[in-house]
Amino acid sequence: MDGTIIDTEKDGHRVAFNEAFAQLGIKAEWSIERYHQLLQIAGGKERMKYFFQNDGKELLPKGNSLDEVVQQLHLLKTEIFISLIEGGKLPLRPGIKRIMLEANDRGILIGICSTSNEKAVKAIVNALLAEIKIDLILAGDVVRNKKPNPEIYLSALQKTGLSAKEVLIIEDSENGVIAGKEAGIKVLVTVNQYTKNENLTRADAVVSSLGDKNEKSQLLAGSLKIGVDGRICLNDLCELITMPE
Repeated sequence: MDGTIIDTEKDGHRVAFNEAFAQLGIKAEWSIERYHQLLQIAGGKERMKYFFQNDGKELLPKGNSLDEVVQQLHLLKTEIFISLIEGGKLPLRPGIKRIMLEANDRGILIGICSTSNEKAVKAIVNALLAEIKIDLILAGDVVRNKKPNPEIYLSALQKTGLSAKEVLIIEDSENGVIAGKEAGIKVLVTVNQYTKNENLTRADAVVSSLGDKNEKSQLLAGSLKIGVDGRICLNDLCELITMPE
Protein backbone atom coordinates (compact mmCIF):
# COMPACT_ATOMS: atom_id res chain seq x y z
CA MET A 1 0.00 0.00 0.00
CA ASP A 2 2.29 2.77 1.25
CA GLY A 3 4.72 3.89 -1.41
CA THR A 4 3.36 1.33 -3.88
CA ILE A 5 -0.31 2.20 -4.43
CA ILE A 6 0.05 5.75 -3.09
CA ASP A 7 3.25 7.67 -2.36
CA THR A 8 2.02 8.18 1.17
CA GLU A 9 5.11 8.41 3.32
CA LYS A 10 6.59 11.91 2.92
CA ASP A 11 3.38 13.93 2.49
CA GLY A 12 0.96 11.55 4.21
CA HIS A 13 2.11 9.47 7.17
CA ARG A 14 4.97 11.80 8.13
CA VAL A 15 2.65 14.83 8.14
CA ALA A 16 0.03 12.90 10.14
CA PHE A 17 2.57 11.76 12.73
CA ASN A 18 3.82 15.32 13.21
CA GLU A 19 0.28 16.68 13.55
CA ALA A 20 -0.57 13.98 16.11
CA PHE A 21 2.53 14.90 18.13
CA ALA A 22 1.50 18.57 18.04
CA GLN A 23 -2.08 17.91 19.10
CA LEU A 24 -0.92 15.93 22.13
CA GLY A 25 1.68 18.54 23.09
CA ILE A 26 4.67 16.32 22.27
CA LYS A 27 7.54 18.47 20.99
CA ALA A 28 8.64 16.09 18.26
CA GLU A 29 8.75 16.76 14.55
CA TRP A 30 10.08 14.21 12.10
CA SER A 31 11.98 15.78 9.20
CA ILE A 32 11.97 14.17 5.76
CA GLU A 33 15.45 12.78 6.43
CA ARG A 34 14.65 11.50 9.93
CA TYR A 35 11.46 9.84 8.74
CA HIS A 36 13.44 8.09 6.00
CA GLN A 37 15.63 6.57 8.72
CA LEU A 38 12.59 5.54 10.78
CA LEU A 39 11.00 3.88 7.75
CA GLN A 40 13.51 1.06 8.13
CA ILE A 41 11.24 -0.05 11.00
CA ALA A 42 8.01 -1.53 9.65
CA GLY A 43 4.77 -0.43 11.31
CA GLY A 44 3.76 2.96 12.70
CA LYS A 45 3.45 1.87 16.33
CA GLU A 46 6.79 0.08 16.15
CA ARG A 47 8.34 3.21 14.60
CA MET A 48 7.11 5.42 17.44
CA LYS A 49 8.23 2.96 20.10
CA TYR A 50 11.73 2.93 18.63
CA PHE A 51 11.78 6.73 18.54
CA PHE A 52 10.64 7.18 22.15
CA GLN A 53 13.00 4.47 23.38
CA ASN A 54 15.98 6.15 21.73
CA ASP A 55 16.41 9.80 20.73
CA GLY A 56 12.89 10.76 21.84
CA LYS A 57 13.21 9.60 25.45
CA GLU A 58 12.94 13.10 26.93
CA LEU A 59 9.83 13.88 24.88
CA LEU A 60 7.65 11.09 26.25
CA PRO A 61 4.82 12.55 28.43
CA LYS A 62 5.20 11.87 32.13
CA GLY A 63 2.72 9.63 33.90
CA ASN A 64 1.84 7.42 30.96
CA SER A 65 3.34 4.15 29.82
CA LEU A 66 5.04 3.99 26.43
CA ASP A 67 2.37 1.60 25.13
CA GLU A 68 -0.44 3.93 26.22
CA VAL A 69 1.11 6.98 24.57
CA VAL A 70 1.88 5.09 21.35
CA GLN A 71 -1.65 3.68 21.18
CA GLN A 72 -3.20 7.13 21.68
CA LEU A 73 -0.89 8.70 19.12
CA HIS A 74 -1.51 5.98 16.57
CA LEU A 75 -5.29 6.31 16.78
CA LEU A 76 -5.05 10.09 16.36
CA LYS A 77 -2.50 9.83 13.57
CA THR A 78 -4.73 7.37 11.70
CA GLU A 79 -7.67 9.82 11.82
CA ILE A 80 -5.46 12.64 10.53
CA PHE A 81 -4.08 10.43 7.76
CA ILE A 82 -7.57 9.36 6.67
CA SER A 83 -8.61 13.01 6.46
CA LEU A 84 -5.69 13.62 4.07
CA ILE A 85 -6.83 10.70 1.91
CA GLU A 86 -10.47 11.76 1.89
CA GLY A 87 -9.39 15.31 1.08
CA GLY A 88 -7.85 14.04 -2.15
CA LYS A 89 -4.35 15.21 -1.23
CA LEU A 90 -2.62 11.90 -2.00
CA PRO A 91 -3.22 10.57 -5.55
CA LEU A 92 -2.65 7.01 -6.78
CA ARG A 93 0.74 6.22 -8.27
CA PRO A 94 0.98 5.92 -12.09
CA GLY A 95 -0.55 2.80 -13.61
CA ILE A 96 -1.98 1.33 -10.40
CA LYS A 97 -5.68 1.64 -11.23
CA ARG A 98 -5.06 0.67 -14.88
CA ILE A 99 -3.32 -2.59 -13.87
CA MET A 100 -5.98 -3.39 -11.26
CA LEU A 101 -8.82 -2.87 -13.73
CA GLU A 102 -7.04 -5.11 -16.22
CA ALA A 103 -6.63 -7.78 -13.51
CA ASN A 104 -10.34 -7.54 -12.66
CA ASP A 105 -11.23 -7.99 -16.34
CA ARG A 106 -9.01 -11.09 -16.52
CA GLY A 107 -10.30 -12.61 -13.28
CA ILE A 108 -6.91 -12.33 -11.57
CA LEU A 109 -7.02 -11.98 -7.78
CA ILE A 110 -5.80 -8.74 -6.21
CA GLY A 111 -4.60 -8.60 -2.62
CA ILE A 112 -3.26 -5.78 -0.45
CA CYS A 113 -0.76 -6.80 2.24
CA SER A 114 0.28 -3.87 4.40
CA THR A 115 1.74 -3.08 7.79
CA SER A 116 -0.42 0.07 7.85
CA ASN A 117 -3.48 0.39 10.06
CA GLU A 118 -6.42 -1.55 8.59
CA LYS A 119 -8.73 1.46 8.91
CA ALA A 120 -6.30 3.60 6.89
CA VAL A 121 -5.94 0.94 4.21
CA LYS A 122 -9.71 0.59 3.84
CA ALA A 123 -10.07 4.38 3.66
CA ILE A 124 -7.68 4.45 0.71
CA VAL A 125 -9.51 1.57 -0.97
CA ASN A 126 -12.92 3.18 -0.45
CA ALA A 127 -11.83 6.66 -1.51
CA LEU A 128 -9.59 5.87 -4.48
CA LEU A 129 -10.21 2.26 -5.54
CA ALA A 130 -13.95 1.99 -5.06
CA GLU A 131 -14.55 0.48 -8.52
CA ILE A 132 -11.80 -2.15 -8.07
CA LYS A 133 -12.62 -5.64 -6.78
CA ILE A 134 -10.06 -6.32 -4.05
CA ASP A 135 -10.11 -10.01 -3.11
CA LEU A 136 -7.96 -9.88 0.03
CA ILE A 137 -6.86 -7.19 2.48
CA LEU A 138 -4.36 -8.05 5.20
CA ALA A 139 -3.31 -5.01 7.22
CA GLY A 140 -2.11 -3.70 10.56
CA ASP A 141 -1.81 -6.20 13.38
CA VAL A 142 -3.25 -9.14 11.43
CA VAL A 143 0.15 -10.84 11.71
CA ARG A 144 2.52 -11.02 14.66
CA ASN A 145 5.70 -10.32 12.68
CA LYS A 146 5.84 -7.44 10.21
CA LYS A 147 7.98 -7.01 7.11
CA PRO A 148 10.78 -7.91 6.43
CA ASN A 149 9.36 -11.06 8.02
CA PRO A 150 7.41 -12.95 5.30
CA GLU A 151 4.46 -13.82 7.58
CA ILE A 152 1.95 -11.49 5.88
CA TYR A 153 2.69 -12.96 2.43
CA LEU A 154 2.64 -16.52 3.70
CA SER A 155 -0.73 -15.76 5.28
CA ALA A 156 -1.99 -14.40 1.94
CA LEU A 157 -0.94 -17.60 0.18
CA GLN A 158 -2.72 -19.68 2.79
CA LYS A 159 -5.94 -17.64 2.60
CA THR A 160 -6.09 -17.65 -1.22
CA GLY A 161 -4.91 -21.22 -1.72
CA LEU A 162 -2.40 -20.02 -4.31
CA SER A 163 1.17 -21.28 -4.55
CA ALA A 164 4.13 -18.88 -4.44
CA LYS A 165 4.82 -19.64 -8.12
CA GLU A 166 1.40 -18.27 -9.13
CA VAL A 167 1.82 -14.87 -7.48
CA LEU A 168 3.64 -11.60 -8.14
CA ILE A 169 4.22 -9.03 -5.41
CA ILE A 170 4.52 -5.34 -6.27
CA GLU A 171 6.51 -3.61 -3.56
CA ASP A 172 8.45 -0.38 -3.06
CA SER A 173 11.06 -1.09 -0.40
CA GLU A 174 13.92 -3.32 0.71
CA ASN A 175 11.84 -4.65 3.63
CA GLY A 176 9.07 -5.56 1.21
CA VAL A 177 11.48 -7.29 -1.16
CA ILE A 178 12.96 -9.39 1.65
CA ALA A 179 9.49 -10.37 2.89
CA GLY A 180 8.36 -11.39 -0.57
CA LYS A 181 11.46 -13.33 -1.50
CA GLU A 182 11.53 -15.14 1.85
CA ALA A 183 7.98 -16.25 1.06
CA GLY A 184 9.29 -17.68 -2.22
CA ILE A 185 7.40 -15.16 -4.41
CA LYS A 186 8.67 -13.04 -7.29
CA VAL A 187 8.83 -9.33 -6.53
CA LEU A 188 8.60 -6.27 -8.76
CA VAL A 189 9.68 -3.00 -7.14
CA THR A 190 8.32 0.42 -8.07
CA VAL A 191 10.65 2.82 -6.29
CA ASN A 192 9.80 6.17 -4.73
CA GLN A 193 11.82 9.03 -3.27
CA TYR A 194 12.45 7.19 -0.01
CA THR A 195 13.34 3.78 -1.44
CA LYS A 196 15.21 4.46 -4.68
CA ASN A 197 18.61 4.10 -2.99
CA GLU A 198 17.81 1.06 -0.85
CA ASN A 199 19.35 -2.37 -1.48
CA LEU A 200 16.87 -3.89 -3.92
CA THR A 201 19.20 -6.49 -5.46
CA ARG A 202 16.95 -9.41 -4.48
CA ALA A 203 14.04 -8.02 -6.53
CA ASP A 204 13.23 -9.73 -9.82
CA ALA A 205 12.85 -6.35 -11.50
CA VAL A 206 12.96 -2.69 -10.42
CA VAL A 207 11.10 0.11 -12.23
CA SER A 208 10.43 3.79 -11.65
CA SER A 209 6.65 3.20 -11.83
CA LEU A 210 4.08 1.14 -13.72
CA GLY A 211 3.72 4.02 -16.14
CA ASP A 212 0.86 6.04 -17.57
CA LYS A 213 0.34 8.74 -20.21
CA ASN A 214 1.96 11.37 -17.98
CA GLU A 215 4.87 9.33 -16.57
CA LYS A 216 6.72 6.70 -18.57
CA SER A 217 8.11 3.68 -16.72
CA GLN A 218 11.87 3.18 -16.67
CA LEU A 219 13.52 -0.21 -16.08
CA LEU A 220 16.16 0.24 -13.37
CA ALA A 221 17.18 -3.40 -12.80
CA GLY A 222 16.25 -6.91 -13.86
CA SER A 223 14.35 -8.08 -16.93
CA LEU A 224 10.89 -6.78 -17.65
CA LYS A 225 9.18 -5.75 -20.85
CA ILE A 226 7.95 -2.15 -20.99
CA GLY A 227 5.69 -1.06 -23.86
CA VAL A 228 6.79 1.53 -26.39
CA ASP A 229 4.29 3.89 -24.74
CA GLY A 230 6.23 3.60 -21.47
CA ARG A 231 3.54 1.58 -19.72
CA ILE A 232 3.80 -1.86 -18.11
CA CYS A 233 0.75 -4.02 -18.82
CA LEU A 234 -0.62 -7.12 -17.14
CA ASN A 235 0.87 -9.46 -19.76
CA ASP A 236 4.32 -8.08 -18.89
CA LEU A 237 3.73 -8.92 -15.22
CA CYS A 238 2.57 -12.42 -16.12
CA GLU A 239 5.75 -12.94 -18.15
CA LEU A 240 7.82 -11.88 -15.15
CA ILE A 241 6.15 -14.58 -13.03
CA THR A 242 7.09 -17.30 -15.53
CA MET A 243 10.68 -16.17 -16.14
CA PRO A 244 13.28 -18.61 -14.80
CA GLU A 245 15.11 -17.55 -11.64
